[in-house]
Parts: sequence; structure tokens; C-alpha cells
Amino acid sequence: MITTKQIKGLREETGLSIMECQKALEEALGDKDKAIVLLKERGAEIAVKKGSRNLGAGVVVSYIHAGEMIGVMLELLCETDFVAKNPEFKSVARDISMHIAAMNPSNTTELLGQPFIKDPGQKISDLINNTVQKFGERTEVGHFVRFSI
Repeated sequence: MITTKQIKGLREETGLSIMECQKALEEALGDKDKAIVLLKERGAEIAVKKGSRNLGAGVVVSYIHAGEMIGVMLELLCETDFVAKNPEFKSVARDISMHIAAMNPSNTTELLGQPFIKDPGQKISDLINNTVQKFGERTEVGHFVRFSI
């Protein structure tokens, strides 16, 4: 029997819907770690399914690192302005910008393969896939630029 406490804990950790968390926990027989793996796999599958959708909206965010010696501008694309205006979507864009400032990837392919600085257990591509799963829209890193002195 999956408890509401387990579902709530998984939801707080992943940010995904209650139904997604409940399904994953039921399939994993209550094992939180297995449920997280299942959710990551589903996120990747959902991202592939939504891969042909048009990216008509997004946000441009900037991040200036402490000391003002490194700055990043990032374009994170999505399908609708409804998602683009969501504070959680903007937070993902800011986290990716901070990651770029710290890790200095040379291109988007390298960026997507890097372990996320805030959670080395997931890659930037996993972060994007989780965003797709959470908002139900195709999401991609557009352009980014990193400045440093």
C-alpha cells in the first residue's frame, strides 16, 4: 500500500504531478529510488514523443556570478507563453545558466551531457526531460553565451 506521505515526498523531490508519482511508486512497489528511475525513463520517453512539436515561446535569462567576472545569457525554448511565464520554468532556465557559468560548456551537446552542478546524479538532459514531463511541452536549450573576464 502506497501512502500519501510517500507520494508527497516523491512529489516534493521531483516536482512532478501527484498522479505520476503515485503511478511510479505503485510500479516500484513503494521503493522511492526505483520510482525515481522510472520517472526519469518516462521523462525521456515523453521528450522523444514531443520532439516534433513547434517551439514558439520561451525565456531569455541572464545570470551574473558573484564577483561579476562571469555572466551568462540563455534562451530556453518551449511551446507556449503559458509555460514560459511559469516561475518554475524560469527557475530551470536560471539553474541551467548558473551551470553554464560554472562549467563553461563549449556547445549545447556538451552542456546536455554534463552532470548538473546542483545535483550530480542527473545530467542537464535529465533536467530538460523532467521539465518536459512536468509541463507537458517540448523544451530545449536554444542559444547560450558565456562571458568572462
